[in-house]
Amino acid sequence: MSLSKLSAILLFCLCSISRARAGATLFLGEPYGYDGALAGTGHAAVYLSGVCATSPVVLRLCAPGETGIVLSRYKAVAGYDWIAIPLVPYLYAVEKREDMPLFTDAKLVAFLRDRYRRDHLESLIPDSPGGETPDGNWYELVGASYLRTIYAYEIETNPELDAALIRKLNHRPNRERWKLVTANCADFAREIIDFYHPRAVHRSIVGDLGVTTPKQLARTLSKYSRHHPALQASHFVIPQVPGTIPRSKPVHGVVECALTAKKYMLPLFALHPFVAGSLIAGYIGHGRFDPSRNVQILDAADRLDVPATRQDRRNFQSRLQELVQDKLVQTAPSADAADERHWESRLAAAAPAMDAFGAPAMQIRVGDLVTPVGVARANILSLPAAFEFAADLMEARLREELKATAARKAARADIESDLALLQQLLALRPGQLASASRVARQGVELSPRPSSTASIANPAARP
Repeated sequence: MSLSKLSAILLFCLCSISRARAGATLFLGEPYGYDGALAGTGHAAVYLSGVCATSPVVLRLCAPGETGIVLSRYKAVAGYDWIAIPLVPYLYAVEKREDMPLFTDAKLVAFLRDRYRRDHLESLIPDSPGGETPDGNWYELVGASYLRTIYAYEIETNPELDAALIRKLNHRPNRERWKLVTANCADFAREIIDFYHPRAVHRSIVGDLGVTTPKQLARTLSKYSRHHPALQASHFVIPQVPGTIPRSKPVHGVVECALTAKKYMLPLFALHPFVAGSLIAGYIGHGRFDPSRNVQILDAADRLDVPATRQDRRNFQSRLQELVQDKLVQTAPSADAADERHWESRLAAAAPAMDAFGAPAMQIRVGDLVTPVGVARANILSLPAAFEFAADLMEARLREELKATAARKAARADIESDLALLQQLLALRPGQLASASRVARQGVELSPRPSSTASIANPAARP
């Protein structure tokens, strides 16, 4: 065979591999807030790796190097039925994955969301009349991983179908259609998945009384993938970012929600025992589906990893305790010792901001100075920082990851990386940071109005 023919075959194979990697991924989001306490059905969205957006409501094919968009149906968001958001902002409200905060609170999350809105969604979600952040459900568009754990079910597609879906959605009216029972977020996700793989997902009469639910879509798509192994399907979890925001709850179907909540089942048994018995029989016959069972975890390096085992968790806790003891030995008594013992109070008083490279940071007061502290992997070691605050932030993240209920949703590689990062921070003596902290601006407002221009000086280049 001639060299030219061999090269042509190789080029064809490489192109085929690239095309085969295009996929549609169902995002099953755990419930939080009122949904977690009452219904517990969660949220459904679809990530398309080959589809990008000219604007949040106009789709196009992705160019090389682009990562695709997340499509979902929302209630009362700018009057649209669906809105497209790039993958990383949808998950973390930042432009790059390495800028994801290591530990968050409600204040930082609100700041990042509003900053992204002002930079990219101002035409859809304008400021309130006084120039403040508007109310409404628009916050659901970005930063989903701060509020909930997301289970992902990926299945193969192809560019031809991507192009056909773009034509379909771009040319039909995009006006709000959301209805709780007949046109919810899961109904829209079912429509998108069925476009690529007809009858791959469907609603359940027995398990959900005919209502389309996110969990039912995940159950049927998982079953479809097992019966079609050639589709290169995968299943993984995107963990909720550690922080002070309450953790999301397990996702349920309609009948399952009634059976697992005493506030529903006790009145049913008292008033309608035959109905309650029928629900139990139907639920048992329908079978249970646990999205967290035997699932791999997407780690900070965008690789699939396994969760920490029970023995891993014990080992990690021992290593964390050793590092914490070393920190107590290294930290000399000072006027800031009381602040170290009350890190959560310092976090509450800190003001969110962005560094010169667009990574999240917090401004904290150290004596008479306001000092910037990096809170992402990209800048926690490179910005002028208060030694105690940065180390305590990493300790708080690790303690959250090592909780018994959270360990199965934390990648082993991430915990290893976080322990190494804490060790690096502890290797920095407070004296080493003193000269750098003098460049921090004095008199900086500790509660800046979130805006696209909020930033802090960064005299040190990133590693």
